[in-house]
Amino acid sequence: MPKGYVIAHAVVTDPEAWGRYAAKTQVALDKFGGTPIVRGGKHEVIEGNGVARNVVLEFPSYEAALGYAKSPEYAEAKALRQGAGTIDIVVVEGV
Repeated sequence: MPKGYVIAHAVVTDPEAWGRYAAKTQVALDKFGGTPIVRGGKHEVIEGNGVARNVVLEFPSYEAALGYAKSPEYAEAKALRQGAGTIDIVVVEGV
């Protein structure tokens, strides 16, 4: 069964509030077996429009990744992020 991934690109405008959101996501990560593969870090935009904050989370399956993204636990974390920046999130199935 292919793994699932949550890929996010974010622009953070309030690091303190964003930090509370990021810490709260751990509950949903644990529930759905997610593992951070990329969380910020050094990057270089090669083509297109990049952002400074890039995140890749790996899950045991596509269904688990969707479960994480649509869970009540993640919704609680998401509420802490409001007004702290912008984010694009996509759930993808691995190969």
